Amino acid sequence: MRKILAFVYLSICPPRSHALRLRGCKPRIAASVLLGLFVYLSIINNGGVSATELGDLQAQIDDLSHLRQLSESATVPLEAEVSKLDARIVSAQKGINAAVAENKRLAKELDSKQTEMAVQYQLLSIRVRNLYKRQQSMSPFLLLVGSSSAADLTRELGYRQAAAAQDREIIVRISEESRGLEIEQKKQLERKTQLAKLQTQLDTEAAFFRKEIKGAKEYQAQLSGKIADLSARQKAILTEKAETFQTTVGDVPLADDPASRPDYNPGFSPAFAAFSFGAPHFKGMSQYGAFGRAKNGQSAEDILKAYYGGGIEIKKDYSTGININVRGYGSVDLETYAKRIYEMPGSWGDEGGMEALKAQAVAARSYALAYTNNGSGSICATEQCQVYKPANKGGKWEEAVNATSGWVLIANGQPFSAWYASTSGGYQESYSSNGYSTPGFWDTKSGRGGWTGEAYEKIAASPWFYKGWYRSRSGDGCGRSHPWLTSEEMADILNAWAVLVKSGQGDDRITPAGPCWGGSPYSIGELKSRSESAGGGFGKVNGISVTYSDNGITSSVTFDTDKGSVAIAGSEFKKAFNLRAPGRIALKSGLFNIEKK
Repeated sequence: MRKILAFVYLSICPPRSHALRLRGCKPRIAASVLLGLFVYLSIINNGGVSATELGDLQAQIDDLSHLRQLSESATVPLEAEVSKLDARIVSAQKGINAAVAENKRLAKELDSKQTEMAVQYQLLSIRVRNLYKRQQSMSPFLLLVGSSSAADLTRELGYRQAAAAQDREIIVRISEESRGLEIEQKKQLERKTQLAKLQTQLDTEAAFFRKEIKGAKEYQAQLSGKIADLSARQKAILTEKAETFQTTVGDVPLADDPASRPDYNPGFSPAFAAFSFGAPHFKGMSQYGAFGRAKNGQSAEDILKAYYGGGIEIKKDYSTGININVRGYGSVDLETYAKRIYEMPGSWGDEGGMEALKAQAVAARSYALAYTNNGSGSICATEQCQVYKPANKGGKWEEAVNATSGWVLIANGQPFSAWYASTSGGYQESYSSNGYSTPGFWDTKSGRGGWTGEAYEKIAASPWFYKGWYRSRSGDGCGRSHPWLTSEEMADILNAWAVLVKSGQGDDRITPAGPCWGGSPYSIGELKSRSESAGGGFGKVNGISVTYSDNGITSSVTFDTDKGSVAIAGSEFKKAFNLRAPGRIALKSGLFNIEKK
């Protein structure tokens, strides 16, 4: 095994780096890949363990779990390396593209000179012949005999000498230009060859890194473990509890529930609750974030550029004469359609949010055009598309629509599908449309450092910025009046994780306890016993710590339990939590925190 690992390491970290200084040795990638290969080979070598060797098997599983956690930790800086690498590849590609464009321009210029030179060569031939003739016929005796006077003789001699000198000058100039053109053509060919070589090197380096990154992530996926095949009931529970639903401010009542706040007192201790940052899909424009930016003095254009990127075009005379077909309501012109969108409170216009209303009007107009293929299709009237009602909303909203009449977001010549939602929790995820990608960024006044104190959504007082979810959208709490769990209930979720994720065993009885979801869920005691053989058997949780990654997700959760410290990847915990947390208690975002009282 050592020989195999050594070979892999040398493959990733060769003794000498390659051209463009892009490849080199990436220790973090090497570490992640080597850890993955070590675990993979260990599993193969120890795959045939009998029941009598259960103790040894448990020790091996614990070792593998530790290595998996190390690999997960290595993946966090790897993600940062990926973005840096992509930026360097893009920069190098831009440089090569610019050089190729310049070389093509020079090539066209040389072609033009070559055509001109062909004409000059013809003139040169004539000049050379004339010069030769003059030199042959320039006999002083014949000129003396043929001249009628000394003055005529002098003029003729002067004329012939001047003509000969001019011919010599032209011959020398054309010859020098010819030599210069040949030199430039040679240089141009050398540049072309060099650029082709650089392009090949860049393609090779980019392919290498992407392959290595993909491989490292594949190893990470293997090491992280996979949830076992779930039953139809379990999938339905995850869909309802974990799905990032579509909703906006204007259509759904505010979720300002005191029991959902971290300052709620559940009446027992220790108590634990999972709080999600944001709720819907986290892409495009945050409506509360736009409100906070407007209150902070940003214009509608500033807000749109912040959420959709500096490369988006805000075209201000686009929408004249375009109609939108709304399902169930027929066709209306685009500006009338925009006045009937109910996606943001008009009252914000009186609370310092007029620029947010304008940004929303542009986003709604752009989204409708992109959704209907520039007006040739139809759009629904619900929050699945955009909430439309057959009457103008009026007030500040109509003022915002009129103030931005004709404004549309354009990407690569077409209306851009401008996504938006209520609250993202402080981090906006990137998405693509029309071949254009929006940025991923921390939506705060000072980047990651301003989260969570300076998030624009917090400035706007979004009730969904940080929320403990325990009710369905209809208000059903399934017998729970708050999202707080006892120490034993939180340990119960760890036992569900041990069975379904850590060991990858299938078990359709791992569903939320209680009558709300039907079926025959395990009791807390039953699941504890069930998880013993999977490395679980947790009875109590005493403390929790959470770490976050730079790309806006909870990277890991570490539990202090009655069986020692246990670290779980954030994505794994979210799945186990939503599948086993009692009632309708759920995490709605990959960016979350666990509070303890």
